[in-house]
Amino acid sequence: MVLSFDLQGFILRARVLKLYRQALRTARRAPHQARGELNQTIRQEMEKNRDCKDKQKIRFLISEGLERLKGLDEMLDMQGRGQ
Repeated sequence: MVLSFDLQGFILRARVLKLYRQALRTARRAPHQARGELNQTIRQEMEKNRDCKDKQKIRFLISEGLERLKGLDEMLDMQGRGQ
C-alpha cells in the first residue's frame, strides 16, 4: 500500500507518531500491574482515530492527547514521590 501525503499531512503524521511514542514511554513509568491496561488504552485511542482524514480534527486530537499525557505524567510524578 502506497501512502501519499502533502507536507502538512506528513508533519501531522509525524506529530501523531511522536505522541504515541511519548505515551508508551510514559506508560513504562506506571506501576507494573497497571502498565498493560494503560498500553492497551493508548493503542485503542490511536486505533479509534486511525482513519481520520480531517486535519483540523487531527490537530485537536493531538492537542487533547498531549493534555491527557501531561496529566498522566503529573499523576505518575506524584505517585513516585509518595513511594
